[in-house]
Amino acid sequence: MHTFAYARPATLAEAVALLAEHGAAARVLAGGTDLIIRLRDGTLVPDVVIDLKRIASLRPGVREEAGLVVIGATTVMTDVAADPLVRRHFPALADAAAVVGSVQIRNRATLGGNICNASPAADTAPPLLVYDATVVAEGPGGTRRIAVDDFFVRSGVTTLAGDEIVTAIELPLPALRMGAAHERRTRRRGHDLASVTLCCGVREDGVTRLSYGSVGPRPVLRVDETGILADPAAPAEARTNILEQLLADASPSPRSMRASPAYRLAMLRVLGRRALATALERLEARA
Repeated sequence: MHTFAYARPATLAEAVALLAEHGAAARVLAGGTDLIIRLRDGTLVPDVVIDLKRIASLRPGVREEAGLVVIGATTVMTDVAADPLVRRHFPALADAAAVVGSVQIRNRATLGGNICNASPAADTAPPLLVYDATVVAEGPGGTRRIAVDDFFVRSGVTTLAGDEIVTAIELPLPALRMGAAHERRTRRRGHDLASVTLCCGVREDGVTRLSYGSVGPRPVLRVDETGILADPAAPAEARTNILEQLLADASPSPRSMRASPAYRLAMLRVLGRRALATALERLEARA
């Protein structure tokens, strides 16, 4: 393993100052489930690793305030999946968190780390997009809020500045009833990365929000406002045509070892129909 300095700041301001000082030569440690692997295999060779776990203001947790559910960025997947607020208002996010990696990984991997890695296969990205989440970041200039759809750029790249740290993810409490479902496809059960990951949310006003990942350079969100997908009585051909339009931006890489483009595109449509059906069932159950 490459030799690096190890810093354990006690405050968020100290951590931000270290990032500003070292720039691209610094890496942040929260859960470490991806960072440690990359340090060991040599794909990352930082000068300093900044451990965030002693910072009191970054303690994990989920709370409700001012019409939002706020999830601390260091909250691990196990706790996201089990939290009553998340399960009540954002069940698709709970479903996604519950299938990240293995049990051991979920006990360490953080929600903030999952999105900051900007993997197109990140399981929590599609539900965060469907639920219109906001990423809260702290830097030398203060606090900045970034819509999650503006956060992702491409694999491994976000709009987070080099001297900013994600402190929380905010989800607005739904003003309208919504049923939502998360689906994924992997080569095998367990800790494998998803070949396709998808989330569908259907609101009581007929708006359908569909987000999918692992089939392009970043997870994408598409919205249908026609009400056709939300109407089980609509003609099957019309619903299929709308679904095809929403999935048209999928462009799987031919270089991936996990699945061929043809397989991913086929499974994307299967999972899209499956998630839509489950979302409609959950919407009906909330009536």
